[in-house]
Amino acid sequence: MVYGYVRVSTREQNEGRQMLAMHRKEVPRDNIYIDKQSGKDFERPMYNQMMERLKEDDLIYIKSIDRLGRNYEEIQEQWRILTKEKKVDIVVIDMELLDTRRGKDLMGTFLSDVVLQVLSFVAENERKNIRERQKEGIEAAKMRGVQFGRPKRDLPDNFTQVCHKWRKGEIIGREAARLCGMPLTTFYGRAREIVMD
Repeated sequence: MVYGYVRVSTREQNEGRQMLAMHRKEVPRDNIYIDKQSGKDFERPMYNQMMERLKEDDLIYIKSIDRLGRNYEEIQEQWRILTKEKKVDIVVIDMELLDTRRGKDLMGTFLSDVVLQVLSFVAENERKNIRERQKEGIEAAKMRGVQFGRPKRDLPDNFTQVCHKWRKGEIIGREAARLCGMPLTTFYGRAREIVMD
């Protein structure tokens, strides 16, 4: 049997390019497994479903090694499980050297192993770079004054009066929040922002 494995990191990302590659390889649509989640580990429902179906001599197509995963050690381990334990063949479409159907002799296996190690290292390194770029982007945006999260709602007209009563102990927090029409945690958070005499 021929299978295809497709992965995108988020639900918003489009798997179209990978699906086109599977179509070109004539992978039956029912045999394409798609996960929409991070490649940091292999706790993925569709990947695990595919693993359960695999039989010896089956063939799996993957568009690129980073679609399999982005964790160096886990990619190596999954490759070993697939090729040695499950005894299936893998073709990484974007890297012709990673086609386990060819070169099953010692030299072919050696070349595949070296290329796999390099590519899986690159995949994990790219994951780290993405996180670092994201962190830097957030820091730069904060320096420019960009606010993250939901915008704060305007305080109700009675907030200062109610807050004053609550601080004096005339009413409890739950009552203060009710009078202001907001959840208790929101009331406490906004009350901390208000400086009162």
